[in-house]
Amino acid sequence: MKLIKRTLAYAASALLLVSGTACSDFLDKAPENKVPEESIDYTNLNNMYQPVSGVYAVVRTGGLHWITLPLLIVRDDDVWSGRHDDQGDLVTIGENFIYNNSFWGLNESWNQHYSIIRYANTALNDLEQFKANITTDADMLRYKTYSGEVHFLRAYAYYRLTQLFGDVTILKDNLQSDNTRSKRDVVYQYMLQEDLKYAMENLPEVHPANAEHKGAVTAYTAAALAAKVNLQMGNYEEVERLTDYIINDGKFKLYDDFYNLFKTAGKLCSESMFEVQVTNFGVGSGEEIRPGEWYVFQGPVNDGVVSGWGFIGYRDQFVKWAEDRGETVRATTTFLKGGETTPSGDYIKGTDNITATNCWNGKSYLPANETIEGRGYGSGNNIRVLRYADVLLMNSEAKVRLGKDGKYGYNEVRKRAHMPETTSNPSIEEILDERRMELAGEWGERYMDLVRTGQAQTVLNEGADSNPTDRYIIVNGWTPDKTYYPIPLTQIENAPELANAPKETLE
Repeated sequence: MKLIKRTLAYAASALLLVSGTACSDFLDKAPENKVPEESIDYTNLNNMYQPVSGVYAVVRTGGLHWITLPLLIVRDDDVWSGRHDDQGDLVTIGENFIYNNSFWGLNESWNQHYSIIRYANTALNDLEQFKANITTDADMLRYKTYSGEVHFLRAYAYYRLTQLFGDVTILKDNLQSDNTRSKRDVVYQYMLQEDLKYAMENLPEVHPANAEHKGAVTAYTAAALAAKVNLQMGNYEEVERLTDYIINDGKFKLYDDFYNLFKTAGKLCSESMFEVQVTNFGVGSGEEIRPGEWYVFQGPVNDGVVSGWGFIGYRDQFVKWAEDRGETVRATTTFLKGGETTPSGDYIKGTDNITATNCWNGKSYLPANETIEGRGYGSGNNIRVLRYADVLLMNSEAKVRLGKDGKYGYNEVRKRAHMPETTSNPSIEEILDERRMELAGEWGERYMDLVRTGQAQTVLNEGADSNPTDRYIIVNGWTPDKTYYPIPLTQIENAPELANAPKETLE
């Protein structure tokens, strides 16, 4: 096996997120498990958080590479790539489910998420080195907390990989020689047993805004991700238990203002369970910690500060569906429409070009009056990843599927959206519709819901598109074997065992 030996140095920072070193190109080219002794003084316990910060940094850079979000969401029936004149593979994926295993984006997303896992493995080994020098209960508690954060972040990377590729490699050791993949549910089992269980047992039961390092993941963050894993597996008793735990502890509530939830006022708000932190330090020049092109690629093709590449478009039929059901609050926030002026006073230039979207993702919109002069679009705004609204809706679904009253979470979400509440138990269909609207454009939730509930075969085969060059797209061509993307060709060429039949048990 070919290896690239790297010395991983962690930079101290007052921020939770710090810059990481460059990642290697393939799954089987990884940093060594142990940072050389001369790079880190393991006797200085004041430095014990540095490896953890390094993993957050790779989540911020690699986990937020701009290509991952479209790969996750263009497969549903509500979102398309937003452009036909660029990144054609995203167009054919979203319209006809034609997958190209040579597409650079698949390889990039694979690399970036395995970089998180490799750095997490290294960080856990570093923390073990610090542990050998611990003499007090307080420092041992810090060690367990910091390890819990890394375990969560590693599980998060596996979760994204399973969303994209299904069966993936469990990389227990950065130097392991066998990269044979494991079945998706085996990876889930590994995540739950090895990472999320440890995180829930050792992270503090606080809101992330109240963590020792503000914004760090907590026991509730881990429980939310564990609930999402169990939802995919159909383990509704566990979904109910985990979401009841979060809800009943009372540390979270829905943020009152849905419009500002995704803007600077909503950073680390009462609803936030996990968000990736960025900053411009409140000034218009100099150092900036940012999520690459996360905001820019989703920004509307527009004049002035509020402008970007024009990717991520909502399909016209989804906008109509939302408005026909009476959506106002969420529609105003979610749909950034061309030819209209936002409540923040920004005019969004429309397009008459039918090969481009005219409705962008308003959840990635940062108003011009919130952008510091001299900084680019989206500067300084955190990226929302896990929200309490999702927990409430998972809880409602689990309860209804178990024959219980599930209207609490459902009604809480609808009340915030100024939608009518129900006095009777909502149906599964009503809850799924609520998830469709509440989580639109976020992390592939709609697609995963369609697949896990058996609706993909129908919804994603609505008929051949009569005019594949316009934005009135009728998706067609999904089959069960298209549930996940193929393993990138470059990866198989570099590690042929990736083509082996996946392992069916956890070793």
